[in-house]
Amino acid sequence: MSDNAERLRRCFSLVFPAMPENAIPGASVRTVSDWDSLANINLLTVIEEEFDIAIANPDLPKLTSFQLLAEYLDAQGGGTPNDQ
Repeated sequence: MSDNAERLRRCFSLVFPAMPENAIPGASVRTVSDWDSLANINLLTVIEEEFDIAIANPDLPKLTSFQLLAEYLDAQGGGTPNDQ
């Protein structure tokens, strides 16, 4: 798993603590009942903080799964870890 994917996995774990670790890579708004509008805001905020990026408003509606978020972060260069 890439560093970005591992960091993204940690973001998901923070927002969805009850989600089994092995379910995170397949997570999407359709498969996670707790992924409502508030959870989405929380998730995107955690991701922005972790990756030190600002997600552009036009991109927000497209980021509806772990996979799509991982692809977006890879395309953005992934940012730098906050602990560095």
